[in-house]
Amino acid sequence: MLWFMEGICFLPISLVIMSSSTFIVSYLIALFEHDVDVIFPYISDTGAEPPESCVFGLMTVITAFAGMATMYARYKFVEKLNEKVGGVSPALNQGAFWIGMLSCLGMCFVATFQETTITAVHDAGALLFFVSGVLYTILQSIISYKAFPYGCSLALCRVRTGMATIAFLAVFPTVVCAVFVTQTTLHRKTEDEDNVFHLVSAVSEWIVAFSFIFFFFTYIHDFKLKFKVKLKHQPIKISDMASEQRLHINCSHYIQ
Repeated sequence: MLWFMEGICFLPISLVIMSSSTFIVSYLIALFEHDVDVIFPYISDTGAEPPESCVFGLMTVITAFAGMATMYARYKFVEKLNEKVGGVSPALNQGAFWIGMLSCLGMCFVATFQETTITAVHDAGALLFFVSGVLYTILQSIISYKAFPYGCSLALCRVRTGMATIAFLAVFPTVVCAVFVTQTTLHRKTEDEDNVFHLVSAVSEWIVAFSFIFFFFTYIHDFKLKFKVKLKHQPIKISDMASEQRLHINCSHYIQ
């Protein structure tokens, strides 16, 4: 069996492929239509105008549902693991799951309300997506360490912590610098007063987004579920075997 067909690892694989394709495809279409600049536009800018807005909205909603399915599978995995070996608080597992659901809800808002139409709702959805997503990666990194060595290897725990740290550090300039961006045009000029803030915010946004993607990529290891059939046997004591043999001899003696 191929590695990507083992267990339910198709869930994180589909999420990684779909999310990265959403960003890249909409960006390429926007470039082809000359709707955005080549150098680091906001991710939302690549889905602000048709036809790329249609592709961006559809693929983002699909990605959100793929994220929900992956997060739920991760939640059930930790729950079953905790029943066997313990170490992870059920409240921590549930909290991480629901925070992840909020992040997916934010994605749906971003996909439905383009930034050029209803900016306030779009920005609120983006903020919910990024903040909840960062919190989710942090909590899942903590869960990985608490479940070690049964959940995953120590190296994988460190990789997840690294991805969560990158997302945590990048989300601050993403949000803070966006506050100082006053222009709402899709095309930017180097002489714009807020161009530096826009560039820092946009670069940080792309870093946060792809740190999420690489974080979910690490779930493939956990989702390679292996089912083992355990055969139960009842040990027979030697004394019991001796008693059965004496009973058999006595019965044979009386028959004769």
